[in-house]
Amino acid sequence: MAKAKKGDKVKVHYTGKLTDGEQFDSSVGREPLSFTVGAGQMIKGFDDAIPGMEPGEKKTIKIMPADAYGEINEEAIIEFPRKEIPNTMEITEGMRLQLNGNSGQPIPVVVKEIKEDVIILDANHHLAGKELIFDIELVGID
Repeated sequence: MAKAKKGDKVKVHYTGKLTDGEQFDSSVGREPLSFTVGAGQMIKGFDDAIPGMEPGEKKTIKIMPADAYGEINEEAIIEFPRKEIPNTMEITEGMRLQLNGNSGQPIPVVVKEIKEDVIILDANHHLAGKELIFDIELVGID
């Protein structure tokens, strides 16, 4: 039977969990995820787990932050002047917002803390700094 290798287009089912068992994503009940192995379409640790797998094979992998969404970047935690937020907008901790970067690109952020003059926003990916566990099943190789 053929084994997946770099450059193959593959289909996988997966379930992603944190180390405490909390599930953050899954393809179960949906179409399998399709991607090209080694093309940089997936986080590195997930991509690296596929070569050598055969269709129908299942495995569980643990991915460290460096091979997932990276460590938490302190420079991505910013103080935003409270006066620049419209008075009509109610802000709460944990709220997800979107800022616009210098060239207009959207930057998703989470409100971490609300202070008198500033709001602390975190632009890190919500899975940054976390070890991830994936249950993977290689469904097919195209």
